[in-house]
Amino acid sequence: MRGSDFPPPRNADEYIGQQPAVFRPTLEELRHIILTTVPQATEVINYQLPCYKYHYMLVGIGANKKFCSFYTMSPSLVKSMKEDLKDVRVSGSTLHFVPGEPLPVELIKKIIAERMIQNEILALSRKSKK
Repeated sequence: MRGSDFPPPRNADEYIGQQPAVFRPTLEELRHIILTTVPQATEVINYQLPCYKYHYMLVGIGANKKFCSFYTMSPSLVKSMKEDLKDVRVSGSTLHFVPGEPLPVELIKKIIAERMIQNEILALSRKSKK
């Protein structure tokens, strides 16, 4: 949601700091959930958004005019979790949350865990092809 008044963020702290104050606590909470669920994840900026790598890109976070977003980076996962996500605003493979409202922490952790498994399987399959 950054305006053009800001330079591209170099890290997640800069990205979150560039967002309107109302979005920051939710973005920080998403970041905390990700990093405590996957402490070995690497935090990077990709497409000018905070993203988290675990073998490969795992998930990302961001903000738009109305929502904080959690990028699952897996349309198939979102599709398979349709029932779990029935009370969440979803667009493609992205979950949207109203800033300041409670996050579905256990659901987010479940998504992260599934994405970790997907990335581990992919890493093993690529390693076995060598």
